[in-house]
Amino acid sequence: MKYFINSTAGYHKHDLNSLGWELTVCNALEPIDSACRKILASPCSFGEQLYNFLKKMISLDDIRYVLEIGGGLGYLMRDFLTLNPRMQARMIDISPYLLNKQKETLKAFKTDFELADILAVDPASFSVFDLVMMNENLGDLPTLITAQAKDDHSEPATTQILAKLEHFKNKYNLPLGLNENEHINIGAMEIVEKLCLAGIQYIYLGEHSCEAAVPEPIKPYLILPSSGIPEMISLKGHKEFTIKFSCLQKIAEMLNYSVQRGSFADFLPLTLSDKVKTALRIPTPFNDEQEIIRQFVYDLYKYEYLILIKGDKS
Repeated sequence: MKYFINSTAGYHKHDLNSLGWELTVCNALEPIDSACRKILASPCSFGEQLYNFLKKMISLDDIRYVLEIGGGLGYLMRDFLTLNPRMQARMIDISPYLLNKQKETLKAFKTDFELADILAVDPASFSVFDLVMMNENLGDLPTLITAQAKDDHSEPATTQILAKLEHFKNKYNLPLGLNENEHINIGAMEIVEKLCLAGIQYIYLGEHSCEAAVPEPIKPYLILPSSGIPEMISLKGHKEFTIKFSCLQKIAEMLNYSVQRGSFADFLPLTLSDKVKTALRIPTPFNDEQEIIRQFVYDLYKYEYLILIKGDKS
């Protein structure tokens, strides 16, 4: 089967100059008066909610060195360092624009910054970190795409990339390449293997999923297509792909990590009020607030996370 490579590296290095048109879940919860905060059980920021959720599984008081890969505007790390000032942080980002934004957000904290493509970073440098986080950016990593998704910027996959595909298929017994229309999250698989082989004690990953499911109480209000095949998301200047989390989970488990997996709604629990039900039920939103609520609730269940814990620690 012929594959092409979808890469967002050039866009993030040279063209990205705003995140205003790409509203992440983290950024949606940043304003204190956000309509999204008001429909959650706890009206806190994304970072605060994730920190408190991780505390149930990880002894965060023992974490000293934390790395965030692709930290957006720096809000997630800001919240972690505010809640645990003893942490020392490093931010690695491929985007000069975003790295500068992170420096502004984190100027009050002890933080190192590195401009780099994470797939090119020496994995030996990861070994110092107790916790590594990648939030809402796995879909930016290189993806092997089939012919119908290629565009003028796509290049045929190299022999080296195809060798990586065979490596993941054979080493982890992954059912890759069986469907001629299935895209493959080669970059996401590579970074999970890289982090696990580096022996990081705790790893958090979160992104759009192609395998997401809606729980029974929400099904009357929300339709969530989940094909099980990474889906293309067209954005300004680039395209990303949703993640097949079952592949990442299997890689981590075979590398001796226990895995906690779920939707963002696990740590951002929704209050299913009449206001929310109305926004979800009406065919067309009557106002901006209803449109924001609809998209946010969709994302709560469309996004999945993995929490990886090395060995048998829990």
